[in-house]
Amino acid sequence: MLGPGKADLLRLIAETGSISAAGRAMGMSYKRAWGLVEALNAMFAAPLVLSARGGAQGGGAALTALGAEVLTRYDRLCQAAAAAGGAEIAALGALAVQARSAPDALASHARAPDAIIPAVADQKVTATEKDAPEKDAP
Repeated sequence: MLGPGKADLLRLIAETGSISAAGRAMGMSYKRAWGLVEALNAMFAAPLVLSARGGAQGGGAALTALGAEVLTRYDRLCQAAAAAGGAEIAALGALAVQARSAPDALASHARAPDAIIPAVADQKVTATEKDAPEKDAP
């Protein structure tokens, strides 16, 4: 539904007043940013982001009241999860570090502890197109 990447996109739209600027700040294409905004707007009872076409008037985008509320509630959820699950998050992080140093074949694929639960471990993690899983070649 809503994860750290989409939350960061909403936050950046609020800060920059632009979907394209928010996408650029996250290292994603304009098309990808627009697609995520369209998905977010379709996901809730009312749009989270309103936009105006550019041109002489300048265009732009802004969070709606619902968009601001969704982002606030998501941030509170992440804070509550971090508070409630701190010991488990630390344990997962320790396992990831152990897995990275293990000599087996899986060691090279282990992710950093903050990548295990990015929404909780680091509120400033951003998702980019580079984070998407690679597709296997046929």
